[in-house]
Amino acid sequence: MQLDVNGASLRVEVDGSPQQPALLLWQPGRCTLRVWDHLVPPLAERFRVVRVDVRGFGESAPDAAAGEAQYNFEQYTDDASAVLDHLDIESCHVWSQSWGTRPAIVFCALTAHRVRSAALYAANIGPADVPAQREGTKRSADLRRETGIIPMPMPTGIMEHADAETARRATQAAPYDLAAMVPRLSIPVLIATGSHDPNLVSSRVVAAEAPHATLRVLDQVGHNAILEHPQFALDAFFAFHDSLGT
Repeated sequence: MQLDVNGASLRVEVDGSPQQPALLLWQPGRCTLRVWDHLVPPLAERFRVVRVDVRGFGESAPDAAAGEAQYNFEQYTDDASAVLDHLDIESCHVWSQSWGTRPAIVFCALTAHRVRSAALYAANIGPADVPAQREGTKRSADLRRETGIIPMPMPTGIMEHADAETARRATQAAPYDLAAMVPRLSIPVLIATGSHDPNLVSSRVVAAEAPHATLRVLDQVGHNAILEHPQFALDAFFAFHDSLGT
């Protein structure tokens, strides 16, 4: 569905029963909501799964009159809140991956009243080391092949944007003091980061600073667990929710 939200037109997809707890997904940078396609069927057995392309991503169009100022994490938080309001969802769990963990941290901190838990994968509150991320992803893929783990094909459409330029702008959101947000994460938090992801350094800091956080290192995984080893990523997510009794 397309929803007109705060001047933007957002692509939203919802799976699962309204009687189940809601789960809001935040995807990696430059990836559309299609990146979760392999994971949605098992997730929808336990959750009402909500996926949103942030303004500028995929089939979501930004506010034509707002300019560069609209590309910021507080705007993305407001947009996500408006989507939840439209769906009559009062509270939700959160799962984010890589770049998506940045706006997810802001969302969880600023709308704490409606967040029940957060699984923040590849959490990083500092500058991204993209070359090291790529190298770690390559190294972990080699290790998985050596142990006989066959990679799953990428979901189709994960990099298909109606406007490549607005997608670029959306991921280059205005700088934000993410470190100040971390102590405000008052809900149970899972920090799950690959053993070969340079973000693991920052993830350890986030896990130490968030009041109720647990760190899980994902063995033989690089920067993007949900694409590199989706079953492993899902198993860690479900284990977290089993511990919460969700």
